[in-house]
Amino acid sequence: MLCLKARTLFSPSFSHTFSPPKRLPHLKPSFSFKPYTQSPPSKPTTNVKMSSETIEHVVLFKVKDNTDPSKVSAMVNALNALISLDQVVHITAGPVLRTRSQPLTFTHLLHSRYKSKDDLAAYSAHPSHVSVVKENVLPIIDDIMAVDWVSSDDGHVDSVPSGSAVKLTLLKLKENLGEDVKSEIFRAIKGIKDSFPQISQISYGENFSPARAKGYSLASLAVYPGVSELEAVDSNHEFVNSQKDKVRDYLESVVVVDYVVPSPQSASL
Repeated sequence: MLCLKARTLFSPSFSHTFSPPKRLPHLKPSFSFKPYTQSPPSKPTTNVKMSSETIEHVVLFKVKDNTDPSKVSAMVNALNALISLDQVVHITAGPVLRTRSQPLTFTHLLHSRYKSKDDLAAYSAHPSHVSVVKENVLPIIDDIMAVDWVSSDDGHVDSVPSGSAVKLTLLKLKENLGEDVKSEIFRAIKGIKDSFPQISQISYGENFSPARAKGYSLASLAVYPGVSELEAVDSNHEFVNSQKDKVRDYLESVVVVDYVVPSPQSASL
């Protein structure tokens, strides 16, 4: 996770469910970051159930065009190395597989998990994280976005195995919608996992760190064993369209990013 005071957002399945509505005017990148800590792939814990409170932290980066590949690799490796921090339960960083959103495009993603908001804050302020942000991240990026949420689902494990395909979905709601609308959207997300056994983990919630979220307030993250399982769900157009219809009128904009968790050896470019 990057301590950029932004937080994680949406689940993979939901991204299948919602493709970006209308094209919005291009947003100029404007960011001033505060250090946020994150670490590499997950720690060696297997099939460990998530704790009663699991904090999801997701950061999206857009690397500048024509950046030296060695600097991109250095950024990714430095972020993944933050797994050594005690507060980090899981961390993975690497290039995105694809971005399905009109107004915003990103090249890299970081996903990390924590046992509490205090642990996330400690990670963000940790000197190692601050150093990575200042020396490896900020000099080579054009844009950044981050979201954080308390997971509303306790059925998944702390770590996400290498090779897993992840779908992140971020939703920006129209103004003046009530809490009942958020509940309806979350029910729709949960229903996706019930309908597709290919989804091994799903997490969703409301962003509690708006500073770097660009107005996106709901997030979900769905985990699949691999890309083929993710694409199998994507190809079910009838179901996907029926789910979109349930919430389409509530949404101003959607960001969907697909990502494959790299092995520690291949998490460079």
